[in-house]
Amino acid sequence: MTKDAHNEGPIPSAWRPILKSVVDAFARGDYELKDGLSGVTPVSGETARQVREYIQDYGAKLIELPPQSWDTSVCIWMGNRWDALVDLWTEDEGRSDLVLEVDVSEADAGYVVAIHMVYVP
Repeated sequence: MTKDAHNEGPIPSAWRPILKSVVDAFARGDYELKDGLSGVTPVSGETARQVREYIQDYGAKLIELPPQSWDTSVCIWMGNRWDALVDLWTEDEGRSDLVLEVDVSEADAGYVVAIHMVYVP
């Protein structure tokens, strides 16, 4: 993983499966990640509510993350973690204006993802 605080880079392939699992759960309406996901910190009720409401207010049905999302999703090193924006897709639009914002930190067993919000930048 590149630790470049001056330039955005692509989402590393090591993170992609877990980020896809998060978005796929959101597409099924599981905003709290009820079954938990290895490598993802628990989602607070407040965060789950924000994600659900923002997606509902956006007015389009979120779909599972397609491989093309990695072409435009980005991350940047922040000194002690990476900030990442994952482009989200909907049934009607394909690539939408929505993004998932997460932090990714190094951990003994690999990486830990913390979900912050879904929004339109």
